[in-house]
Amino acid sequence: MKYIVNICRIVLGLIFTVFGLNGFLHFIPTPQYPGIAGQFLGAIFSSHFYIVVFLTQVVGGLLLLANRYVPLALLLLGPVLVNILNFHISMYPATIALALAATAFWLVLFFRMRSAFSGVFVRNVPAAWEGIRREGNRGILDSKNSAEDRAA
Repeated sequence: MKYIVNICRIVLGLIFTVFGLNGFLHFIPTPQYPGIAGQFLGAIFSSHFYIVVFLTQVVGGLLLLANRYVPLALLLLGPVLVNILNFHISMYPATIALALAATAFWLVLFFRMRSAFSGVFVRNVPAAWEGIRREGNRGILDSKNSAEDRAA
């Protein structure tokens, strides 16, 4: 399993680093997408929204390749990958293969690193948050943190 995880990490890191850098340097020719897909990409590029997307891809990809802060890299690349999948599913399914492969690699890494995300999937607020008290419909910060509150 260790080898599979390392292969997935390196391949996913290469995919996002190469395609992220390609967004800035244009060393891989980008096809002209027809219809709504072309209009969508045209809007992204003309609004310079792509800078954030490609920069996120490069940073996440480099973190994966360096094997440093892998949970952070997965956290950064997850929303990008969801949007890539959404683009291919809803607008241009002909080129979905690489997006599906990247998703599979991401899921393998996420499954391996799931303990790093365990705090996100907590149903109830942990006791460490006892400084926050609910009053009515709004939560307020209890700056006093009195002994009475800690005892309750």
